[in-house]
Amino acid sequence: MDISKVLKVWYQKHHRQLPWRKINDPYKIWLSEIILQQTRVEQGLPYFNRFVSDYPTVRHLADAPEQDIMKLWQGLGYYSRARNLHAAAKMIVADYQGVFPKSFENIKSLKGIGDYTAAAIASFAYNLPHAVVDGNVYRVLARLFAIPTPIDSSEGKKDFAILAQKLLDKKDPAIHNQAIMELGALVCKPIRPDCENCPLILKCAAYNIGEVNRFPVKANRIKVTNRYFNYLMIRHKGNFYLNHRNGNDIWRNLFDLPMIETEKATTPELLVKTSGWRALFGHQLVHIEKVKIFKVHKLSHQHLHTTFYNVSMTSTPKSAVWKKFIKVKPQSIENYPIPKIIELYFQEESVGYGTMKKS
Repeated sequence: MDISKVLKVWYQKHHRQLPWRKINDPYKIWLSEIILQQTRVEQGLPYFNRFVSDYPTVRHLADAPEQDIMKLWQGLGYYSRARNLHAAAKMIVADYQGVFPKSFENIKSLKGIGDYTAAAIASFAYNLPHAVVDGNVYRVLARLFAIPTPIDSSEGKKDFAILAQKLLDKKDPAIHNQAIMELGALVCKPIRPDCENCPLILKCAAYNIGEVNRFPVKANRIKVTNRYFNYLMIRHKGNFYLNHRNGNDIWRNLFDLPMIETEKATTPELLVKTSGWRALFGHQLVHIEKVKIFKVHKLSHQHLHTTFYNVSMTSTPKSAVWKKFIKVKPQSIENYPIPKIIELYFQEESVGYGTMKKS
C-alpha cells in the first residue's frame, strides 16, 4: 500500500474547507499554525479572521502595540504564543525587510517557531520537503506501526521525525502533510477513533492487534500544581483597580485584579489576617464580601482555584504596592487584555464588560 497516495486520495474527498488552505501565503499560514497550537479549529477560526482583518501583513503586525495584540488574543490562552508572534514579526521586518523567510532554517530561527511549525510553513507555503510531526501525526504513526516508544521521549521524537520524513511524498509534501494531519484530526482521534472509516485500516498494526487505544505511548505525566487565587474587586468612588501582570508568572502582560494567593482555600475571616492583606490595606477598615467561587480553571500545568471578593474602602491606602495598580472605570475595561477567568467574572457581574466582537 502506498500510504501517501492513499492519504492524498482520502484528503481530497474529506478535508475541511479552511481559509489557510489552498493558499501559499506564508504569513497567513504562520498565523494559523500559531493560533491552532493547543487550540481547536472551531475556536481558532474567528481569531484567525480577526488577526488577518486587523493585521493584513507582517508589517502591520510588527507595528502594532503589544497590548492590542494581547487584547485580540484574549481567550485563546498560552499567551506566550502571542508575545512570540509579535516578536517574530519584528524579526521579519528587521532581518528580512518584511519578507517572510523562505528556508526551513531561517523560518525556524524566528521567535516561537520550532521544527513542527517551520516544517508546516516551509511545506505549505513553499512546497519544501519537510515532514510535519504534530500531535495528530504522532498519533497516526504510533497506531499505524504500533510503535511502543514514548512520543514524549528524546528517542521517540527522533524516531517519529525520521519515520515521518521517510513516508513523506517529496514531490507533493504540502498535500501529504495536510492529509496526515487531517486524518488524525477527523478519523484517528485521541478518543473513540473512527477506525471503520479510516483509509489505512488494512495497514494499521494497532487496529489489527486490537489495541488502538494503547497508542501513542507517553512516558511522563504532567505534574499539576494547585493554586488558590483570592481576587479583590476593590471599589472606590465609582472606579476599581486592575493589576498589570509583568513578572515571569502566568498571563504576563495581561491585566487582572489585585490578588492574594494562599496555600489553600480560605475564608474572608482568615484572608484579612494574611500578610498579603496587610500589605494592601494595613490597618484600614474596609468592607469585604465574598462574591463568587468559580470552578477550577485548568491550565496545562496548573489548576487555579479562584474566589472573588467585593471590597469597598473610603480612601486609597498609601502603601507602595498600590503604585502597580491602575484605577479604571467599568466602561473602559474592554481596552485591557485580561485572562479568561477575569473576563468570565466581569461578564457575570456585568462590570461594564461585553463579549468580544464577532468575526
